[in-house]
Amino acid sequence: MSLFFAAGSPTTEFSPAEVKASLFAALDKLGSRKKVLAVPPDFTRMHSMSGVLTQYAWDYYGAALTDVLPALGTHNPMTDYEIQTMFGSIPRSLFRVHNWRNDVVTLGEVPSEVIAEVSEGRLDYTIPVGVNKLLRDGGHDLILSIGQVVPHEVAGMANYNKNIFVGTGGVQAIHRSHFLGAVYGMERMMGRAANPVRHILNYASDHFAQNLPIVYVQTVVSKNAAGKLVINGLYIGDDAECFERAAELSLKVNFFVMDREIHKAVVFLDAHEFKTTWLGNKSVYRTRMALADNAELIILAPGVRAFGEDPAIDTLIRKYGYCGTPATLEAVKNDPALASNLSAAAHLIHGSSEGRFTIRYCPGHLTREEMEGAHFAYGDLAEYTAKYDPAKLTDGWNIVDGEEIFFISNPALALWAYEGRLAQ
Repeated sequence: MSLFFAAGSPTTEFSPAEVKASLFAALDKLGSRKKVLAVPPDFTRMHSMSGVLTQYAWDYYGAALTDVLPALGTHNPMTDYEIQTMFGSIPRSLFRVHNWRNDVVTLGEVPSEVIAEVSEGRLDYTIPVGVNKLLRDGGHDLILSIGQVVPHEVAGMANYNKNIFVGTGGVQAIHRSHFLGAVYGMERMMGRAANPVRHILNYASDHFAQNLPIVYVQTVVSKNAAGKLVINGLYIGDDAECFERAAELSLKVNFFVMDREIHKAVVFLDAHEFKTTWLGNKSVYRTRMALADNAELIILAPGVRAFGEDPAIDTLIRKYGYCGTPATLEAVKNDPALASNLSAAAHLIHGSSEGRFTIRYCPGHLTREEMEGAHFAYGDLAEYTAKYDPAKLTDGWNIVDGEEIFFISNPALALWAYEGRLAQ
């Protein structure tokens, strides 16, 4: 087990040349490789800088990098435009599409007693551990898992082996791991590297993936004082240390603990990145611990045109809406369709305010009826954008027409929490 490169701090800003040199230095330590698979995130993690790192890996290995498998999880396949925008000059012919329902091979199973222990007795099912068949059967002598470590609603902190077992995982692993996190409690998960879901992922790594030649390339990314995305840290290794080091730095640059609550928040969702509430609800997840009771969360969502990335899950979201934990858990008991799509149930829990604050969605391509049917308040996009113009607002506190609001230009980059709520 090795750490091949580790550097970063809250004030570090890697230049492109430094990122490339650091990656090359780490890859030099691995020795010659004949067949390499890269597993970066998809376009929904464009800001992770993983596209650039994947391009550098292709520069390093050339023809030996034979496959690029974006870790889609349940997300839609990347379009040609997204691939070109994110991955630049890498040949389109190298890209493969992960199908979470059909392309997965099972490596093993996390036993029910482990699930019962980490869930504090709330759940007792097993979780099958699977990966895209390309990882097990592709004949690669190196699998580069590339991604950003940042606070996350399902896994506490994103990336590391989540990129493998969820990003290239199968139906039951995705459903049951998401539901585990939701039932355990999202507020108890976010920003914590050690939690029940991560325990399960680490169990899978230790018991079922030792023969997979995985090396993790982990970034920590934030906005600098000028508002530019920068890489603060780069950690490359084949075990948990690179993740843990990255998570430690991420908490310093991506987790904002506030000395007062937010009574009105405005979150902007870039249309190229956020096309569904499945993704756009990061607006809810990442702000909920900073929002006061009876606060209003306004989500400017010009690209949102659906609820779920997956058609079956979209149908379930439309059927039940974001109706809170008790109603969702009751629906799981009574509806086999929801019970067999537990990640949808988890998402419904995550995306609800539990009646504590108002979530006002201003979508570009969904109607008032659709949004209100999903238990959101509706806002007219043109009206709210005119009042809260993202081009004129700065991240953080703003005064608009005498009213104080808190603006977030990209909720995927960080986690916000009120210190009083954390103390609770």
